[in-house]
Amino acid sequence: MTEQTTPRPAPEAVLGDLGRRLAARRARLGLTRRETALRAGMAPSYLRYLEEHPGAAPRPAVLVTLAQVLRTTVTELSGGTVDLPPGPARAGSAPRLTELGPAECQALLGTHGVGRLGVTTDDGPVIVPVNYTIVNGAIVFRTARGATPALAAGARVAFEVDRVDDAFGQGWSVLVRGPAHHVTDPAERAGYADRAHSGAWAGGPREEWVRIQPRVVTGRRVSL
Repeated sequence: MTEQTTPRPAPEAVLGDLGRRLAARRARLGLTRRETALRAGMAPSYLRYLEEHPGAAPRPAVLVTLAQVLRTTVTELSGGTVDLPPGPARAGSAPRLTELGPAECQALLGTHGVGRLGVTTDDGPVIVPVNYTIVNGAIVFRTARGATPALAAGARVAFEVDRVDDAFGQGWSVLVRGPAHHVTDPAERAGYADRAHSGAWAGGPREEWVRIQPRVVTGRRVSL
């Protein structure tokens, strides 16, 4: 159920990101700015103002309406969940857990973003986030020499991607298992760089490329 309560004031730096969160959320839902504005009962020009001006501070009632239209919460829109793990909301009243088929797993992996890489170290298993891209069915990511993700090369690893919708208590996860290899061919490395979905969020030089070849792909979805 969408949050209906009046939002608590958020730090100024977080409120400055409101426009970006609004635009990202409606893009995820496939809504244009005009469609979103009409559903919220406001002028498209006002929504544009909210999205493009970091200092915009709409009334609490406006935030509640936008949260309802965008099927999220005021807390999410205002950035109150930035430092929280996904899934703190209550579970749905009658959730359904279903297995995902191979095609749907591949489609969800292909949305790109950040995944969780499981590797083995001298101190035991470690899970780290990496920015990844799908190229010809393989998972590729860039890392730094000596960094934890680089330990994947030459080993069998696990790689997981998920999404959680706290507003509706639903989500999905896809788990990939298979061998990982260090990419040494210059042409292949250049091709990956050209097709990379994004740079590493952590920044810094990352000149090593690792490719995971999926051998087992499974997925599950929790829906209402």
